[in-house]
Amino acid sequence: MSGVSPVSPWRGPAKLVAKRTGLALVTLALVSAVIFTISGLLPGDAAQELLGQGATPEQIAALRQEMGLDRPALVRYFEWLASIVAGDPGQSLVANKPVAEIISERLPNTLILAGLTTLFSVPIAFLVGIWSAITRGRAADRALNVMTLAMVALPEFLVATIAVLIFSVKLLWLPSITIVPQDLTLWEFLRAYAMPVLVLGVGVIAQLGRMIRAAIIAELDRPYVEMARLKGVSQSRLIFRHVLPNAVGPIVNAMALSLSYLFGGAIIVETIFSYPGLASLMVNAVTSRDMPLLQACAMIFCAAYLLLVLIADTVAILANPRLRQG
Repeated sequence: MSGVSPVSPWRGPAKLVAKRTGLALVTLALVSAVIFTISGLLPGDAAQELLGQGATPEQIAALRQEMGLDRPALVRYFEWLASIVAGDPGQSLVANKPVAEIISERLPNTLILAGLTTLFSVPIAFLVGIWSAITRGRAADRALNVMTLAMVALPEFLVATIAVLIFSVKLLWLPSITIVPQDLTLWEFLRAYAMPVLVLGVGVIAQLGRMIRAAIIAELDRPYVEMARLKGVSQSRLIFRHVLPNAVGPIVNAMALSLSYLFGGAIIVETIFSYPGLASLMVNAVTSRDMPLLQACAMIFCAAYLLLVLIADTVAILANPRLRQG
């Protein structure tokens, strides 16, 4: 039938990606309601924090009315959601500055920390995962499994405490507080970021390395690998030319899940090392009950997590031939 136009092979993946994007947006809307509700359940508010314990109930009530905190929660939620969609997260109740301005001062620092941690941890995780997979069942594999399992089990605050005791207190190599002034030399830059990157990287290396190992082992058990070995294909060519390209979907999913760990770990690491990032800003907003700032920071973290998951889903869809055929 010459009159029938061929169906595009990308129609199926495009629908799946659009569906995943829609689900991500719906999830983000639901998360916004959860964030607003939970932040409203915190004891006290910005008016009470600003005026202190010595303020009278009349003074607190007057300031709450001035800040708009006396209006119904549902009204405040929809007004806040509309301003978020419009790109204006509102005014900080404590600093009396636009929330977007405050976040713009801290967000680059968090992005730098996350980028450096990714550059440090992902290559090491690949080496750990690949080496553990190709030595499956041997002493090296068992040692790496024990090591990565121990690294996953260690909480960030304990890793940070041990790192400070060793590198700052005992050896005096690295500063225990991360100060990021302007015009740093390369050596000063590396020393300033070494401790937080190391602490965050421990968990990422362990989690990602174990998941890469599982993805590669799943491919190594497939028939085409046995056929390639019978044809005399070398181990390195087999891994890098055949196994890794076929395992790209699971590996990208593993990377997204592991890198999303940075958002939770950054809260602890930035607080311990007094790093001027977005996570420590959110902790300060909780302390001062600055709800617009707290809610905006939480939304950024949730949106970043959903974006990572969406990217992983998209790559998995495009890497799967059955999904490409609809």
